[in-house]
Amino acid sequence: MRKKSNCYILAMLLMALLTATSCNNRKFHIDGTISDAADSMLYLEHMSLNGPVAIDSVKLDKTGTFNFSEQALDTITPDFYRLRIAGQIINISIDSTETVNVKASYPTMAYGYDVKGSQNCSKIKELALMQLNLQQQINAIVANPQTGADVMQQQINQALVAYKNTVTTNYIFKEPMKAYAYFALFQTVNVGGQSMLIFNPHASKSDVKVFAAVATSWDSFYPGAERGLNLHNIALEGMKDLRIVEAKQQQAVEASKIQQTGVLEVALPNSEGRICKLTDLKGKVVMLDFHVFASKQSMQRIMTLRDLYNKYHDKGFEIYQVSLDSDEHFWKTQTAALPWICVHDDNGMNSDYLQQYNVQQLPTFFLIDRNNVLQKRDSQISNLDAEIQSLLKQ
Repeated sequence: MRKKSNCYILAMLLMALLTATSCNNRKFHIDGTISDAADSMLYLEHMSLNGPVAIDSVKLDKTGTFNFSEQALDTITPDFYRLRIAGQIINISIDSTETVNVKASYPTMAYGYDVKGSQNCSKIKELALMQLNLQQQINAIVANPQTGADVMQQQINQALVAYKNTVTTNYIFKEPMKAYAYFALFQTVNVGGQSMLIFNPHASKSDVKVFAAVATSWDSFYPGAERGLNLHNIALEGMKDLRIVEAKQQQAVEASKIQQTGVLEVALPNSEGRICKLTDLKGKVVMLDFHVFASKQSMQRIMTLRDLYNKYHDKGFEIYQVSLDSDEHFWKTQTAALPWICVHDDNGMNSDYLQQYNVQQLPTFFLIDRNNVLQKRDSQISNLDAEIQSLLKQ
């Protein structure tokens, strides 16, 4: 029994060793020819998350033939490499133990190459050619001496938007789990001597969504993959940066707009569907009130406002009340008997007016003088009656 047991253990160890050896011998191959490059050094570089890392090289002879054979990854996650001679680059995606064949000519190898053996590599070539065309468009726009700075920026933005629409529709969203979709996210162009990402998750909500879509797909197909986790981190950082920018823009009422128009315009429908504009009340002292009728304190607040309205309306006081209730029918029933102007914002708590007026809590009100100039908000007022009376005398 002991001999059989020992033989069994030895057999299992031998099988494990053979399996490990077999796994360790898993290789991928990149071969082909690059003509007109005799005596040039051709580098094979791994495109890691930290940048390119040279893993092999060969000095080309007159035939330009090359053959790289490298260890395949232990995971099923696609990986990225590039062939490079000086500044000329061919991007390669490797999925497991593929054999990719490349034929090119120097010094046009970056765009004038043929690739076989990999759908991802073929798609990457298409993206590279599209990227080159986009760069040429931008160069032409910048080089036009008759184009002013504003028009130039507008034309560049239009070219970028058109490119991104094509790439997201035909490449990224079509197969977000593919290596070429990942590759598309990190394409760049040069504008004014500065390299910039075409898809910039730190500057565009739509670009964040593109990164997130690919990240989610990679989670499903390659769970735990380092590149998938990296995409998630990029998307999260982009969301964070955009929220910070939005918060800064919303910290206070825009002073420049107040100086120009006195107040930020509010134009919303009343219960009859008629649009009521805040600025149409010029000549009156106005309380701009942001309110939720479904709140517990609503009834008491409405009674307070009714007292103010009855006391000062005949002297030129008006209330312009913005409802942020989610239930429009409920709002209509609650305001049917109110004598002042009541309007409703369908966007509720996502109202742009809340952001423009920097409303941090509800209810909140502002006092506006007869000239449509915003004077004070509730937190600045200790005696409301005295403030209203003072503005009415002006």
